[in-house]
Amino acid sequence: MGLNVIDANMLAKMFLAGAKNLENKKEWINELNVFPVPDGDTGTNMSMTIMSAAKEVAALENPDMAALAKAMSSGSLRGARGNSGVILSQLFRGFTKVIREYDGLNVAILASACEKAVETAYKAVMKPKEGTILTVAKGAAKRACDLAAAGEKDLDIFIKEIIKEAEAVLAKTPEMLPVLKQAGVVDSGGQGLVEVLKGGYDIFTGKEIDLSIEAAPKASVKKEGISPNIEAQANAEIKFCYCTQFLIMLNKPFNIKHELDFKEYLASIGDSIVVVADDDIVKVHVHTNDPGLAMQKALLYGSLTTIIIENMRLERDEKVSDMMEKQMQSAELPVKTDGNTAPQPMAEHKETGFIAVSIGEGMNEIFRSLGVDYIIEGGQTMNPSTEDMLNAIEKINADNIFIFPNNKNIILAANQAKQLTKDKNIIVIPTKTVPQGITAIINYVPDVSVEENEAVMTQEAESVATGQVTYAVRETMIDDKEIHAGDFMGIGDKGILSVGTDLQKVAYEMVAEMMKDDYELISVYYGDNIEEAQANELAERIRANFEGCDVELQYGGQPIYSYVVSAE
Repeated sequence: MGLNVIDANMLAKMFLAGAKNLENKKEWINELNVFPVPDGDTGTNMSMTIMSAAKEVAALENPDMAALAKAMSSGSLRGARGNSGVILSQLFRGFTKVIREYDGLNVAILASACEKAVETAYKAVMKPKEGTILTVAKGAAKRACDLAAAGEKDLDIFIKEIIKEAEAVLAKTPEMLPVLKQAGVVDSGGQGLVEVLKGGYDIFTGKEIDLSIEAAPKASVKKEGISPNIEAQANAEIKFCYCTQFLIMLNKPFNIKHELDFKEYLASIGDSIVVVADDDIVKVHVHTNDPGLAMQKALLYGSLTTIIIENMRLERDEKVSDMMEKQMQSAELPVKTDGNTAPQPMAEHKETGFIAVSIGEGMNEIFRSLGVDYIIEGGQTMNPSTEDMLNAIEKINADNIFIFPNNKNIILAANQAKQLTKDKNIIVIPTKTVPQGITAIINYVPDVSVEENEAVMTQEAESVATGQVTYAVRETMIDDKEIHAGDFMGIGDKGILSVGTDLQKVAYEMVAEMMKDDYELISVYYGDNIEEAQANELAERIRANFEGCDVELQYGGQPIYSYVVSAE
């Protein structure tokens, strides 16, 4: 007779095995992306999401179901990257809401958990699209519920049948989304979910698998250089000495009133306060002269873990010393840091702050010049996680913070960070490209309300058409265009606009396809692989053929995409 109950120890092993299988298959899953671009990243996003949770699960010793559920949910939630990663994290979140109440899981409980997982994931997506990971998850959950209703008790049969159904639904995704059928691939997110299920089943059936977990790499989140004025740095006042961070593992309810009371107390002993509550855990950050007082107060709500206390005066003195040494070694230029935007911990409080996702020296400089406080490096080549967003939010000392994701695959992570932030008003402007982000922030007006700015910036961003030129990494057929590996592609907001072997020609043809009669401005941002003379040649050709438009040429410095062009 088969096994009828899965305990926390077995579920932990199944989760780790699923994570490892997805990690091992991530490059293959990346290649399933419809567009054959070099930064296809569904597999990478899903892998980094689940590995964030796997690290927390692997750190547990003899966990009970509640602790395991918390690690799976919290770890994936904060590590979520890209649409596929956020959806995967929401599947885990819904699943764990059910299982955490039990010591052992039978078919009926697992079926209920699968159903809750799908319900939670669908709610997280504003406009759910069938033929995706959501559809695969829904099909698997329905099969689970049908088996439970039919009285199935054997977990081996139950899990095997769920995977079989998930694969069957996955195979049908090209019929649900024509773009998948034309490209000759199944949905990459759905494939990722199937790999997680398969990995879990492998260890359930006794297959030997290495379950060791290494820390997943984080997206590059770089900070803006501080002022080169060393004397000003040395004399800067630090009112509160200790940057104090810790997690509260709650042992009693922590409702809105508790949260407000706790924040009020922290405000009485410090500043730069961040309190983020997530189910049974609370993340705390405060600058204070007495960390012990903050922790004593926190102990009223639960036990403390991951305590970090840093002496900011000492760090400031060491930084100033390093800056002086570097300046003495180079008499040519004042000391510079790595050049990406981030406010300093003691930045003056202000009403409104800005966060933008960007990549490329030129793009970053444009956002800095427009007043962006923090630039998260990422986007096309690396989707930042929800935790990256939370870290950026934490660094900005402002009541209202606008986030410009500048990539459709990052909007969900930004919205998830918004939901997890309790002490600041976060406004996500759903910009899908860097040019949309630039246009949005240009239209910010300091003297009008947050709501008015949100409406105007969103509307103006939507009026911007964007085209991007990159190269194909495999052969495929999209939008009736035959594409070969190595071809250049001009990709518009809704599909492939041009294909060919001549980069400049493909770029121009893309612009021609983008154009509408009412467009007045064309902006061309050239990448790190393009010479200025080459970019000028393209700009001049556009000017000659679209005389009614102003054409601006700017260095973007972005990798992979030779040209990014906007029209408005």
